[in-house]
Parts: sequence; structure tokens; C-alpha cells
Amino acid sequence: MASHLAGNPSAMLAVIADHLERYHEQIGDMVPHYQHDDQGDMINALVEAERSLRTAARLVRKASKTATPRH
Repeated sequence: MASHLAGNPSAMLAVIADHLERYHEQIGDMVPHYQHDDQGDMINALVEAERSLRTAARLVRKASKTATPRH
């Protein structure tokens, strides 16, 4: 993480949440490509990962709103 964010946990967490949201979208975009193949296990794993990333992004975003700067 960039050193200018090191003393600002709120900003650092917001950046992490942004990354998690981007990964969530990327995985969500992959799911339709596998729905026509016989890859049920892969689809299930991707959907579960997508849900987990959405939850993680929401929780990290919540933490970023309550974080206080380090001294």
C-alpha cells in the first residue's frame, strides 16, 4: 500500500474496499461464460467467491468509515 496512506487507515481501507469491489465484478463477469459448459462446481465456486467478496467489500467499507487516524 502506498506510504501516504499508511497513517490514514480510513483511506487505506477504502482503497482495499475498492479492490474487493473490482474483484467481485470481475468474478461476476466470469460466471456467464461457464454457464453453458458442464462446469457446475466451477460456477458454484465462482458464485460463492462473488458473494464473499461482496460481503468483504461491504465490511471493509464499513470499517473505513469508522477508522481513526494513527498517530
